[in-house]
Amino acid sequence: MSVTVETINQEKALGLGRIPAWFWMGAGVYLLQLVNGSNLLRDSDTYWHIAAGKWIIAHYAFPRVDIYSFTKAGEPWISTSWLAQVLYGEAFELAGWAGPIVLAATCIAATIALLTFILSRRIPWTYAVVVALAALTLSTHHLFARPHVLALPVMVAWVNGLVSASESREAPSFRLLPLMALWANLHGGFVFGLVLLAPFAFDALWNQEVSRRTSLALRWIAFGVCALAASCVTPYGWESILASRKILELGELLHLIYEWMPADFSRFGLFEACVFALIAGALYCGVKLSPPRIVLVLILFHMALSHVRNIEIFALLMPLVVLSPLSSQFGLHGARFVKMTFPFASAATLVAILGLSTWVFAASHKFSPTTIQSPAAAVDVLKDRNARRVLNDLPFAGYLISRELPVFIDGRAELYGESFEMAYYRALQLQDVNLFLDILKTYEIDAVLLTPSTPAAGLLDHLDGWQRVYSDETAVLHIRTAH
Repeated sequence: MSVTVETINQEKALGLGRIPAWFWMGAGVYLLQLVNGSNLLRDSDTYWHIAAGKWIIAHYAFPRVDIYSFTKAGEPWISTSWLAQVLYGEAFELAGWAGPIVLAATCIAATIALLTFILSRRIPWTYAVVVALAALTLSTHHLFARPHVLALPVMVAWVNGLVSASESREAPSFRLLPLMALWANLHGGFVFGLVLLAPFAFDALWNQEVSRRTSLALRWIAFGVCALAASCVTPYGWESILASRKILELGELLHLIYEWMPADFSRFGLFEACVFALIAGALYCGVKLSPPRIVLVLILFHMALSHVRNIEIFALLMPLVVLSPLSSQFGLHGARFVKMTFPFASAATLVAILGLSTWVFAASHKFSPTTIQSPAAAVDVLKDRNARRVLNDLPFAGYLISRELPVFIDGRAELYGESFEMAYYRALQLQDVNLFLDILKTYEIDAVLLTPSTPAAGLLDHLDGWQRVYSDETAVLHIRTAH
């Protein structure tokens, strides 16, 4: 196949100092995440994920029952993110809070570098960089030191493998199966990777000649069966799939958990601006997609609209879905047909510089989760009072677990279920005062730790048998004085 001058120039332009642009992108994103490392600790669930990882390491076992709450203690529960939790736990033991930050930042950087590399093979590298940066910007709201971040590069690699197979009118390579096994041990989102097999198989069959569709369909089915088997290569086997399904059965509760809420267009935001830009660009340029790709676009768009946490999936995978049709329609060229030279010595030097920079920055900068989710002073008082049955506000759950205190509730919504969590929400918001009083009695609560803005905190100031013993801008603590 002939190589055009334009393609050769693209290849030369891909690197600065002979290091490819995608590598520079990864390095830049990593440093950006490191410098803003505390932003990766904005979610209180990071606490209990680290605690779970440390428990697995200490016991050489995998949890099968709840070990963190007193309301669901001993009830069946499995950790579908056990491998990510172990990695976070090890990282924390090794370097304190800098460890999980570096681990998460590395995976975020790898995701953007991989996306840039894939895009730059089909479109000019400058366009690839812009699209990858846009994907990063849209994803920022959900980038935390939590298991799903470690799975992002695996997700991009998996979907790219499916895209390549469908465009080649072939079944996916069985070399992709280890990615599915890895994904299944890192995060429950692997189920989405399995679901995507159907639309990409449809795309492959659409592109294939009619006479060859039957054999191709059988090969995709065989790969799907193997992918399903690979997803069960976890300590829990089939239970990992069943546990992931429970999240989608939470009903009304999904509208109360921020990351599971639908996208909010009541105020103009970045996601809405992106959607408008895509619609305007498609209308102006006359973008044409095949029916299977239209289905894929609609699936990703529906997911992003349904749950805020899916916006990063939309941002990272949409470019892969439309990349080939757009590059062909508008005559865009990347470095696809030229072998990319990679100067390993230069790259190793850059990695060494990044490692040294990480060490210096981590040594001179104290990382810590936000104080809003870490009521240290209030918990010190709680421990002094020997309170063990604490009705806690949800943002404090992770910190309480890290301090080895049993919680009333935490971020594992699949464990507690819709009815339990909705009753908890209505009680603390005083939508049903009697329900709140029943919770205090039924669960023999001896302390209540809430945020100052939670309505129930004010009610306790006026209830006999309860005393406010501590309060600050983060937390309010009440102790039962009489039964």
